[in-house]
Amino acid sequence: MLASYLKPHYELKIYDSVFDEGRSLKALVKTFQPDYIGFSIRNIDDVVADKEIFYMDRILSDFIRPVKAVTRVPVILGGSGFSVFPEELMEHTGADYGIVGDGEKVLLELLHRLDRDLPFGDLPQVLKKGRRMDPRQIPHNLLDYNSIPLSTIDQCIDFRPYRKRGVYSIQTKRGCALKCIYCTYPGIEGTNYRLREPDAIATEIEEATQRLGKVTFEFVDSTFNEPKGQAEVICRAIIKRKIRPRLRTMGVNPRNTSRELFELMLEAGFTQIDVTPDSASPSVIRNLQKGFTIADINRTTNLISEFNLPTMWFFLFGGPGETEETVEETRTFIRELVNEEDMVLMLAGLRIYPNTPLEKIALKEGKITSGESLFHPSPYYFSSQTPKERLDQIMSEIKSEFFNCLPAVESNPTPEMIQKALNMQKANRLAEPMFRTLLRIRKEERNT
Repeated sequence: MLASYLKPHYELKIYDSVFDEGRSLKALVKTFQPDYIGFSIRNIDDVVADKEIFYMDRILSDFIRPVKAVTRVPVILGGSGFSVFPEELMEHTGADYGIVGDGEKVLLELLHRLDRDLPFGDLPQVLKKGRRMDPRQIPHNLLDYNSIPLSTIDQCIDFRPYRKRGVYSIQTKRGCALKCIYCTYPGIEGTNYRLREPDAIATEIEEATQRLGKVTFEFVDSTFNEPKGQAEVICRAIIKRKIRPRLRTMGVNPRNTSRELFELMLEAGFTQIDVTPDSASPSVIRNLQKGFTIADINRTTNLISEFNLPTMWFFLFGGPGETEETVEETRTFIRELVNEEDMVLMLAGLRIYPNTPLEKIALKEGKITSGESLFHPSPYYFSSQTPKERLDQIMSEIKSEFFNCLPAVESNPTPEMIQKALNMQKANRLAEPMFRTLLRIRKEERNT
């Protein structure tokens, strides 16, 4: 999306590190000889308290330092991870500039000013070495979201490796009005929804389908069916095109589910959803400020069963007010209501981020101290009644009871398991999501 916004003004190249992992980056920089280099940082760490992986050391050693070794042009940081820890990442990486929040419009303006050696102190989103910034003061209404051209991902990077197991990402909105106590999205994108026109979304999917054929499109919004009614409008726009794409989405919020929504999603082409209730305990749901009730979760579960829509469930254990009794409420929900063909991912402990309600709770309870860095090592919140050691035991018990329940630290299948799943799908002509095939293999291995 950054590239599509800059294309009319600059010659540019995107380096995609997912498969190359930095190996050809220096050669690309030497050949292209850019005037500026931007790094988009999505994650600081893997938010898994057990065996946590801190990504920034490798980002620095494998990407930023090699680039600085072959060029002295300005390095500009951005991305959601940077927007959470802007000052820390400027210091950690030695970057020249950084952009907090939406990058498209302000990056273009920053480059124009750098080209002309003009001051940019009036750009509130821009951070420079030595300049301090409070991310809470960043405005989130400076960009008309519908002014961004279609992203045409496959025309910006080599999309071929993604066709096998990957997805074509689609964003339908920015901003989040929900108040989950641990979440950074309101700080990164603002608390007001900025919606893309449904017809523009359908056009992007239709045109990408014409170029690529059958490919899975994933809606990557933090919550797909927020605000109420928007997901239905998007589905109708896609249905109207009669293209029947393969769709999936993360973040289906239980409070806005309905029979109409599920009917439209299936008709539009959805083959998989992710649901993130975080807990099935009424008291913990309230403490997490999720904005829905156990009745909403139960209704959603019934609809998933009725429409047989493959689902990945996500549960967080150890938040404020979590006890062994509340954990058991979630465990009973999984046992009685979750389809064994659907995967359940379990996280123990909540990553504490700056400027979130959870930070204030942790400060009040003495789990962190005022002025303590939340950057690295990463602090996690665990309820005093369910400390990490006890939660690890409970996660192990749940994993033993349900073959479809996995702690997040064990959620990445091995390459051998992936290949076995691909072979099984091909041999049996399975059109199901990959996670269901992987669960079949897990079940077979457990039974043998």
